[in-house]
Amino acid sequence: MARLLIHVEGLTEETFVNEVLRDHLVANGYDAVDPRILGNARLRSKRGGIRPWRSVRRDITNHLKEDPSCIASTMVDYYGLPREGGAAWPGRASVSGQGSVERARFVEAAMLEDVVAEMGNQPYPERFVPFIVMHEFEGLLFSDCAAFSKAIGRSDLEDDFMAIRDGFSTPEEINDSPDKAPSKRVEALLPGYQKPLLGTLAVLEIGLPRIRAECPHFNQWLEKLESMVR
Repeated sequence: MARLLIHVEGLTEETFVNEVLRDHLVANGYDAVDPRILGNARLRSKRGGIRPWRSVRRDITNHLKEDPSCIASTMVDYYGLPREGGAAWPGRASVSGQGSVERARFVEAAMLEDVVAEMGNQPYPERFVPFIVMHEFEGLLFSDCAAFSKAIGRSDLEDDFMAIRDGFSTPEEINDSPDKAPSKRVEALLPGYQKPLLGTLAVLEIGLPRIRAECPHFNQWLEKLESMVR
């Protein structure tokens, strides 16, 4: 019996797990797949930001200790992860200048190492599968620009979305600068973009197979999760 608990950043990712990932992963052998929003995300008065790593780590290690059948993972945006001070996430401050996949793997490896160190000799860390979305959830939406634009009722934006997508080898390469992150690019074309609603409509229209085909790091994460119950 295997239960997967995915620690997510917000409502959009929570819905993505519930509406897209759950059925797929249950069909592949999990008994239950549930999202867990990090902290009081529903109560935030300001969009963006994420809890300090030490607080997130505590949640992860508690779940691993409390449920011997639990596999824990994360789904959080690389863009916006705290780099410095007490809120910093492992590895986030030292990955500039590397490719997107390498950046994600670096941070994920640092997260795993820190969880292992926190738990000591207890036999739980192998059930932690960290995942960082490169660079934001919105990057996944560029996996199919026609479906993206159709889902949000703006088919006229397909060419604009494609112009952005064509500038990168994969949607996961769309970068994390303050004005060029995926969400910023979408907002520039669609003022008032509502991530929880429109992002969810878009991923449902795009579908999981297309996202996996276009986003190699995302696909590797799912392959890892699938392999753990075979």
